[in-house]
Amino acid sequence: MKIKTTKGATHRPAPLPEEERGLFHEAVKGAQPLRAKRRVQHQPKPPPPLPLQTLRDEQAALAESLSDWENPVETGDETSFLRAGLSRQILKKLRRVHWVVQDQLDLHGQNREEARSSLVAFLNTSIKRGLRCVRIIHGKGLGSKNRVPVLKHKVRGWLIKREEILAFCEAPPVDGGSGVLIVLLKGSGLRVEG
Repeated sequence: MKIKTTKGATHRPAPLPEEERGLFHEAVKGAQPLRAKRRVQHQPKPPPPLPLQTLRDEQAALAESLSDWENPVETGDETSFLRAGLSRQILKKLRRVHWVVQDQLDLHGQNREEARSSLVAFLNTSIKRGLRCVRIIHGKGLGSKNRVPVLKHKVRGWLIKREEILAFCEAPPVDGGSGVLIVLLKGSGLRVEG
């Protein structure tokens, strides 16, 4: 019999005196050794499978969100968009909330597909109603996995692709800052003054 010490080394115990050895043999006289098949062997659990498809989907979503982001106008720490051919005064007025915000859309808690569908429906309705200035709340991505603001970039990319969008900029900090966009829409029969 070997005994393991705390440092990992093994040593043999001191032999039993003859009298104690006799008592031990008497006590275990009828004992049968266990068969190897009846012994419980500890099997280590295999590592959990890697969610490769989930990882690929997340990487694709991040790449897609970055590829949609075109033609921005960088102005310090915030990002704005101004349709080509329009006066930069429009952007200045939009930042100062010159136009009254007439309606808003809150995209918190929505995934990309839901957000895009909601945004399209909201913009179509706003244009039909003749609205000029709307607020879109996309959030800052603090609730997203790895805190990556996916909707923030997606919404901006989607807006740039719509001809009805004349300009947009981040809302003032008091109104949500980088988690909110103020959007200027093309009005029916109305002229945008620069």
